[in-house]
Amino acid sequence: MKRVGIIGVGNVGSTIAYNLALNNTCDEILLKDLRDDFIKALSLDITQASISNNSKTITKAISKDNEFKDCDVIIITAGIARTPSMSREDLLIKNANILKNILDNIVKYNQNAIYIIVSNPLDAMVYTALKYSNLKSNQVLGMAGELDSARFKYYIKEALAFKVNNIEAKVIGAHSSFMVPLVSSIKIDGKKANEVLNKKQLEIIIKNTKNGGAKIVDLLKTGSAYFAPATACSRICNAILNDTKEEFICSVELSNHYSLNNSILGTSIIIGKNGVEEIIELDISNNELEALNLSAISILDSLKSIDSLIK
Repeated sequence: MKRVGIIGVGNVGSTIAYNLALNNTCDEILLKDLRDDFIKALSLDITQASISNNSKTITKAISKDNEFKDCDVIIITAGIARTPSMSREDLLIKNANILKNILDNIVKYNQNAIYIIVSNPLDAMVYTALKYSNLKSNQVLGMAGELDSARFKYYIKEALAFKVNNIEAKVIGAHSSFMVPLVSSIKIDGKKANEVLNKKQLEIIIKNTKNGGAKIVDLLKTGSAYFAPATACSRICNAILNDTKEEFICSVELSNHYSLNNSILGTSIIIGKNGVEEIIELDISNNELEALNLSAISILDSLKSIDSLIK
């Protein structure tokens, strides 16, 4: 029996549930949200969609904490969504308190689960999950770098005046304006970035990547992106449930990786049934390493705020 729990069933959470159900990824999906009738309706709708698609996955609405149990994977998207006037950091204390309360109520029923954090500010929420639970570091990861990398690839493709079959590109570091799009990682049909793109193009690509989420927020005006985040999260969930040992970029606790200790940042990891099975220290340039250090420094105030303000 493979069971996935989703807490916070807004646009991202519902799209994740829909993706998992249609792809027959697991046997059961448990939905938990403050809106009981809403998730009852949603669970019926998604289950009927899965049956239509010949999937075995059943989706259930759960109201009681002790019935939200024995999950293999728990995905947490709960929290207040960012609006155009808000930065991710504006959400910090409010969403950290929400996450802490969730963990207080559900970890005791799901001590062996792998927790995928989607709530923003992402890196600080991963820190909160680790600090206010007895979970091991391999059990908690944040979905962000995989999304940022997809945006990086999109803007690379958009800059090209010719058809391209394969783009490789990675974004590491904080899920914020201090993210580090790795120019050194770019391969376009096997060619390096400087063989295909000029300096000005790369500057525009990096700027657009860093503002990729904010642009969608500005256009939507009432929320943030959900199809791309949900797709990235669904792929990570599948890797855990099927022990695929695939490489993803996620926010995790670093231990002397890139000479950084006790930092929560995005980097390449291997994901399997035990969650974070290996942290990969990428071969990056000196400039990128310097940017990564700045990325680590950028979230220190957030982490200090959580230490002092969360009760």
